Amino acid sequence: MEKDRGRLKNLRNGLLTLHTSLLRSEQQDYELTVERVNSAGHWLHLLIEDPRFAWLRELSALIVRIDEVLDAKEPLESGEADALVKETRLLLRPVGGGRGFGGRYYEAMQRDPDAILAHAEMNKVLAQLD
Repeated sequence: MEKDRGRLKNLRNGLLTLHTSLLRSEQQDYELTVERVNSAGHWLHLLIEDPRFAWLRELSALIVRIDEVLDAKEPLESGEADALVKETRLLLRPVGGGRGFGGRYYEAMQRDPDAILAHAEMNKVLAQLD
């Protein structure tokens, strides 16, 4: 079970790096197309309330679930780490012309080379979890 904990920590760390890259990309795009983000509070409000950023909440929620599993006092259930890795793989599928997370993820990668690099790094993390 310690191996599974280590796998989940690696997964979480990779997702945090990807999440940070996507947040940066979305903020830059928002500032180019809508308005300047004036403060951290303004940015947080947009992330929580603005429908434009709803797709990122799926990734945030996955990271929170992994944190909850890692922070739980109970041992990991059999297959729990595998299920979270599988869910991550399914979520992180860019879909050209798609809707929801996959479509927006694809758009971010088309717009921002840093998003492509973050995606490639996340794929390396996922490959090491097999």
